Amino acid sequence: MVITGVILFNAMILGLETSPAIMASAGPLILALDAACLSIFVIEIAMKLYARGLRFFRDGWNVFDFVIVGIALMPATQGLSVLRALRILRLLRIVSVTPRLRRVVEGFLSALPGMASVFLLMGIIFYIFAVMATKLFGTTFPEWFGDMGNSAYSLFQIMTLESWSMGIVRPVMDVYPQAWLFFVPFILMTTFAVMNLVVGLIVNSMQEAHQEEENAATEAYRDEVLARLTAIEERMRRDGGSGDAR
Repeated sequence: MVITGVILFNAMILGLETSPAIMASAGPLILALDAACLSIFVIEIAMKLYARGLRFFRDGWNVFDFVIVGIALMPATQGLSVLRALRILRLLRIVSVTPRLRRVVEGFLSALPGMASVFLLMGIIFYIFAVMATKLFGTTFPEWFGDMGNSAYSLFQIMTLESWSMGIVRPVMDVYPQAWLFFVPFILMTTFAVMNLVVGLIVNSMQEAHQEEENAATEAYRDEVLARLTAIEERMRRDGGSGDAR
């Protein structure tokens, strides 16, 4: 809980650093607090390394924390000035110290193999429709469908439903009234079908991760109960043997 509080406080400090007015009035204090938070993170990592040794790197979340803190320690020289912006990645440590957030991330990662197949299907659909859009509308609307790249980007905007109707589809339909026969099936296949497959895979993986965690907790409790019952049985056997001897 202490580390979680430090992470959240450090995120607030990094946000204050983006304000020129605040930095002009309290810049040294903010930088000192940022350095103090980083020192706490380094001490935490050092303590874990001392306590666990090489076993520290067997846990993926420990490696994640190690990399995040390591990036923050690298000098932000002119060639590595982007590292100053990457310091906000320390906020991601809230994932490693919060079991519920870890479960979400683990569910997402376990869904990646299934999502690869869905994304492959999405890529095939995009390729087919991008070729068709370039052939059908590229001459009249070269800024949207002049080549494969523009067509794919325009179709991606349509898939996200961001200004798709008034921004792209209706102007195209003013020239090609039957263009809805192209755009409506594309939206139905991508936005309402394929993307829902991605959401379903992630939700299913999260449920499986949660179920595995519950099963592990149940098995641990069962083993503890069996150990206690064995100990009680052993103690009763010893007490019974002592009574018979007397």
